[in-house]
Amino acid sequence: MASTIVRGAVRVLGTVAAVRTPRVIKNSRYITATVFASGGVLLYSSYSGKVDAAQKCSNLDTSTFMAEPITELRILEENSEDMKTKMELLILRIQSEFCRALEQEDGKQAKFTVDRWRRHNPNEGGGITCVLQDTETFEKAGVNITVMSAPLSKQLQASMRARGKELPEDKQFTFFAAGISSVIHPRNPHVPTIHFNYRYFEMQDEDGKNKHWWFGGGTDLTPYYLDEDDVKHFHSVLKSACDRHDPQYYPNYKKWCDDYFHIQYRGERRGIGGIFFDDLEADNAGGVFNFVKDCAEAVIPSYIPLVKKHKKDAVSEAERRWQLLRRGRYVEFNLVYDRGTKFGFATPNARIESILMSLPLQARWEYMHKPEPGSPEFKITEVLKNPREWV
Repeated sequence: MASTIVRGAVRVLGTVAAVRTPRVIKNSRYITATVFASGGVLLYSSYSGKVDAAQKCSNLDTSTFMAEPITELRILEENSEDMKTKMELLILRIQSEFCRALEQEDGKQAKFTVDRWRRHNPNEGGGITCVLQDTETFEKAGVNITVMSAPLSKQLQASMRARGKELPEDKQFTFFAAGISSVIHPRNPHVPTIHFNYRYFEMQDEDGKNKHWWFGGGTDLTPYYLDEDDVKHFHSVLKSACDRHDPQYYPNYKKWCDDYFHIQYRGERRGIGGIFFDDLEADNAGGVFNFVKDCAEAVIPSYIPLVKKHKKDAVSEAERRWQLLRRGRYVEFNLVYDRGTKFGFATPNARIESILMSLPLQARWEYMHKPEPGSPEFKITEVLKNPREWV
């Protein structure tokens, strides 16, 4: 069933076609599936913005986006085949469709707060932060995009060299980054938390040489209680998206995800995994972009059915307490290990509110807490310690 859902979802929408022709959005909540690391490069100085009369002289249809694009419309139109343009339009679409899908699942029809912001130097770009908070279905739901170009600090240059990038130390570098990051913390502990991010990174020196580019991202699930049907559905949807490009992608990126989201000092994973990849490049950038797009478009059909299935489940006080304890582990990983959070903090003039958007409203830490053997809480911890093959 999952494969059928995904095949119907990921072939519906084109991204770059929005440059010259208005997009048609399907009515189905699940068919219009879309999608930088947690927080990522998110920087200072904010103001709210909506898509309105600012678009009146443009052939680019932005009417369904959550806010006006970060890059000037003229630049987007004049560079429609540039990968920077393609990625910005993709993440704008992903953000909008995922936000609308989440709003549809909220019992009180709550709306996202939209914060369109710029860096201190507006020429360096900015982002759009969308947050839904304290609603009937979601305690906190954040869907951020960032589009920026700025000097690459010495600290980040050293980080890039450690990852194999050839950056002469006598050169100054600038970078472009466009990405989307989302973390959804549901109110009901039987609804899993989901995180996804997809990003494009490009950099070059002051002479326009030593150019590097790559894609990264992934989607992962953090249940508080184990429902094996839910987990199999989630992984099946991601596998189907990967298989359309290379049958080795899913097993490779599933293992990478299990390894990446490992809280080493606790000997457990943050959740039941998904897919994760970084530094993805090839001779054909368009092929990699299409893979990223398909993975992004798999988010809604992989997750929204789980929200719909469990959002009204009965909840006990003990289950709520367990949910808060597991959220504590989520916070630990994001602050100690997450690459995107570290990258955001290392970027000058970091916008802390957006970087820490991924943290829940509430979490709990208890000294030496251990679930009772044989309990539902014990069952999920065993899976977190010993990752399984789900599909």
